[in-house]
Amino acid sequence: MGNAQLLSIHVHPVKAFRGQSPREAVVEPWGLAGDRRWALIDDGGKVVTQRQQPRLALAAAELLPGGGLRLSAPGLEPLTVPVPEPVGTVSLEIFRDKVEGVLADEAAHAWCSAHLGADVRLVHMDDPATRRPVDPEYALPGETVTFADGYPLLVATSASLDALNSLIARGEHAAEGPLPMDRFRPNVVVAGTDPWAEDGWSRLTIGEVGFRVAKTCGRCVVTTTDQATAGRGKEPLYTLGRHRRLGGKLVFGQNLVPLSRGTIQVGDPVTVVA
Repeated sequence: MGNAQLLSIHVHPVKAFRGQSPREAVVEPWGLAGDRRWALIDDGGKVVTQRQQPRLALAAAELLPGGGLRLSAPGLEPLTVPVPEPVGTVSLEIFRDKVEGVLADEAAHAWCSAHLGADVRLVHMDDPATRRPVDPEYALPGETVTFADGYPLLVATSASLDALNSLIARGEHAAEGPLPMDRFRPNVVVAGTDPWAEDGWSRLTIGEVGFRVAKTCGRCVVTTTDQATAGRGKEPLYTLGRHRRLGGKLVFGQNLVPLSRGTIQVGDPVTVVA
């Protein structure tokens, strides 16, 4: 794997919204700078994702200097959202985690609710260093995460996507393929590996930044959502269920935790340490 390199970087400022693909990104202990520091919650305080609302794929979030947002979606005027003052927090639930966050302004709630046709509020994670621990079953002491599903970063490889698309092309739902990488919403995509090489990784470096592999990523219905149209199909879950089932999960990609801070850039060498 001597020629593996970082093919692309993906930052999603608002969980479940369309993100950005910068040429470089700062790696913080809890993930890429600006990644999933914002999320939507429903009137019961539960985080809303594309699992419940595939239309979130049609909304885009651009990170502004200082951590604010510029939101855009079809049929709505773009909206600039400032980082809220941390004068008080609300309690929210993301999967089984209870987390504190700071509400955005009323204009942001109204804009997001108009896009979904449902009552939602936009929440900011003010202090990712303390708000949400990584799952203790897979964490080292002190590791935290933003509003990502469970871990600071997700890595996928282009070779594994090619292999999966080859399997889809020979299956019952071949017309749905080939699928693009955005179905899997990774933070970093690596080129120059063998298919499924990431199954055997435990530590790696991207440029000068080290990472440990926490666990394989189990996939959900979001992967069946076309990120350009919000329509849903059968793939890739149908094919993953036949070829990539591990411990009751359908798996693609690996969850990473940073071991150091630093900046990563597209083209950086990727080295498997262990």
